[in-house]
This record gives sequence, C-alpha cells and structure tokens, in this order.
Amino acid sequence: MELVGSPLTATYAHPRSTPTKFLPAISTMASSYKNRFPYYPLPQSFSLPWTPSAYYKAAAVNPTLAPFSKSSQGLTPSKMLPFVSNRTNLFTWYTPDDWYRSNLTNYKESEASRHNAERLRVDTSRMIQDKYQQTKKTQLESTKNLGERVNDIEFWRSELCRELDEMMGETNALTDMKKRLERALAETEAPLQVAQECLLHREKRMGIDLVHDNVEKQLFTEVDVIRSCQERMQQCLDKAKAQLASNRVAQHELERDLVNKQAAHRIDDKCHHLRNTSDGISYYRGVERVDATISVPESWAKFTDDNILCSQSERAASAKLRDNIENLLVVTANEMWRQFNGVNVAFTNRIAETADAKSKIQTHLAKTLQEIFQIEMNIEAIRKAIRDKGPPLKVAQTRLDERTRRPNVELCRDTAQLRLVNEVHEIDEMIQSLQQRLRDAEDTLQMLVRAKSVLEHDLAVKANSLFIDQEKCMGMRKTFPSTVRLVGYV
Repeated sequence: MELVGSPLTATYAHPRSTPTKFLPAISTMASSYKNRFPYYPLPQSFSLPWTPSAYYKAAAVNPTLAPFSKSSQGLTPSKMLPFVSNRTNLFTWYTPDDWYRSNLTNYKESEASRHNAERLRVDTSRMIQDKYQQTKKTQLESTKNLGERVNDIEFWRSELCRELDEMMGETNALTDMKKRLERALAETEAPLQVAQECLLHREKRMGIDLVHDNVEKQLFTEVDVIRSCQERMQQCLDKAKAQLASNRVAQHELERDLVNKQAAHRIDDKCHHLRNTSDGISYYRGVERVDATISVPESWAKFTDDNILCSQSERAASAKLRDNIENLLVVTANEMWRQFNGVNVAFTNRIAETADAKSKIQTHLAKTLQEIFQIEMNIEAIRKAIRDKGPPLKVAQTRLDERTRRPNVELCRDTAQLRLVNEVHEIDEMIQSLQQRLRDAEDTLQMLVRAKSVLEHDLAVKANSLFIDQEKCMGMRKTFPSTVRLVGYV
C-alpha cells in the first residue's frame, strides 16, 4: 500500500497518455461556460453539513486524512487527482478560472471603452450644436443692436435736420426794448435777495434737521430761475447785435453734427446688412483689441442733445427778440411767480411735517418716560426677589452643614440629603437667572435713558426748525413784486 501524495512507480513506468483535445473547440466554447471550475470529487468528510446541529458536531471531531486515504485506495489512476510529477508532456501556468476571468475582464474593458466612446460622440454632437446655436444667437444680437443703432442715428438725424431748418428761418432783425428790460431786470433783485436770505437762515438749523429737503431744493431752483431770467434779460439788453452771430455758431454745430451722423448712418447701415454670404468680409486679426471710441451712448446722445438745446435756446432768444420782447417778460414773470408759489407750498408742507414730527416726538417722549418709570420699578422688584432668595439659601446650607456632624454610620446620603443639595443648586440657579434679568433690565434702562436724551434733543431741534421756517423765512416771503412790475411797466 502506498500513502497518498507519494509517487507511484507504475505511473513513472507507464506515463498517462495526453488527451487528443486538450482545449475545447471554438464552436463548443459556449458549453465550457457552464462549468467554470473543474470538478474534482472530494471525500464525504470534506463537505460541511447544512444543519446547525450537524455543524457543531462535526466541529467537535478532529478531522483526519484517513477517509481520504481510504477512498483514494479504491480509485483507479485515471480517476485520481493529477499530480505535477505525473505531467511530463504539458505544463500550464494558468488555471481555467484565470482564463475565464481574463476573458470577462477583456469584455468589461471593451464594453467600458465603447460606452466612453459613445458618450464622447454624443457630447461632441451636442457641443457642436450648442456652439452653432450660440454663434447664431450672438450674430442675431449683434445685427439687432446695429439695427437699433441705425434707428437711433436716424432719429437724431431727423431731429438735427428739423432744428437746422428752423434755425435757418430765425435769422431776422431784433427789436430793442431796453428800458422795459432794465426796469424788469431791476425788479428781479428783491426776490433773489429774499431767496438767498432764506437759504442763509436755513443754514442755522441744527442736527438732523440740517437736511437738503424739498424746501431747500425749491429755493435753489428759485435762485436758478431768477438768475436765468436775469441772464435772458441781460442777453436782450447787451447781446441783441450778437444774437445773429450766436445763431450762426449754433447752426454750424448742427451742420457738423449732421454730417457726422450721415457718415455714421452709412457705415452702420452697411454693417447691419452684412451677412455670412456677403462679399467683402474678411479676417482682421486683433481688431477686437483696438478701441478707437471716444464716447459712450450716453455722451453720444448728450452731445447731439446739447447741440439741439443750444440751438433751441438761441432760436428762442432770437424769436423773442425779433417778434415780441413782451412775451419774454411775461414768461419770466410767470416762471418767477410759479417758482415763488412752489417754494411757499414746499415751506407749508415742511412746516406741517416738522410740527407733526414734533408732536410725535413729544408723544414718544412721554411714553419713554413712562417706560423708564416702569423699568425702574421692575429693577427694584428683581433686586427684592434676589434679596428674598437669601434666607432660603441660608436655611438649606445651614441644614447641610448641621447634617455633616452626624456620627458614624448616621452620616447617610439619604433622600433628605439629596434634596437639600438640589435645593441649594436650584436657589443658586434662581439667583443667577434673576441677576441676569437684572442686568438685562439695567441695560434696557440705559437704552431708554439714551432714547429719552435723543428725543429731548430732537424736540429742541424741531422747535428751532419751526421757528426758522415759520417765523423768519415765511415772514420775509409775504411780499413779492407784482406782474406789472416784473414785465417792466412800472
């Protein structure tokens, strides 16, 4: 008898014949996937039972190789496991399991590569479509902007043409009414002085009331209106002969601006009609980095608007001087009267607002004083509550101190002892919470006192503003030159 694992002499003397078909045919490769692992019959003792009871019983027995040896004796050499020493004709480095695993790995890598390639193709197609749509959208927006720019140029060009035609018709002789203008000009000094004194008095306002409110805006506007009227009157007096030259200067500016608008309209209209299939388009490398502009849309529109306004101003002055200076005097008188009334209305509204604010401040001040009284009472109540917690805390601590003198085993941590300790902690927590509340109340009291001081200061400021607007300024504005005097008849 030979032991398992020992070399057999008969095997060495008569080597086993190699099978004629070591690997399965390609056509039968599918059948090889059914049994991926080679089957080797094992003894019954190597298979674990399925029931838990049998498992524990089998675990208690020390396994031996005796059954395996006995079963090996009854097997023929062809049914026994092959040994490396018996394989003299062929030697392999991999097992069928490695072969199948390699194939599956290759399949998975191939599938992943195809998936990535397909995703790349889809993303590339989508990116191409997106870039095409984006380019088309950008070109449409540029074309739209050029069209809007052409429309803007056409609008301003029409405005310039219209103003230029009207200016060319306003070159007539001027009529001099120097005496009436001198008397009217002298009458404008009194309203101007009143407006300036009102502005000076309002500079004496205090604190937050020193604001640039509507009254101050209206006063500045009134000063501007009066000075504007004086300038126009002075132009009628001193520059009657130079009005024609001024008209020609404005006309020259309009003509130059119109020529520029026509050239810009021609260029932008050509750019607006350019397409991808148009002739004459080419590459101009670096042109996008060249910024030869000298204006922005706001300054561009303001330049033409200023030219038109200048022309209108000169034309209006020329028309008034030519046709009837009386109209100029009436217009200036109406402007000054309208602005004078606007300033008075603004003063009235501001006085009402200040009086209402003063009343509200007085109400809030009274409520603040009442709240200060209430919070002071609350602070006193909190302090009393803190003082009232002293005796219970002393009693509890005294009890704990006395109980420490119990002899021997009587020094027991009983329910009374635990409750006394908890009582001390609870009273301490109460005192701390009351002290925190006391600090909060004191902070609130400081805030109320600060608010009271602010309200009192604001009340004094409002009273000062009321005195300035109602007594000083409105007292000076009770009189204003009549229309007859403003037009120069008196």
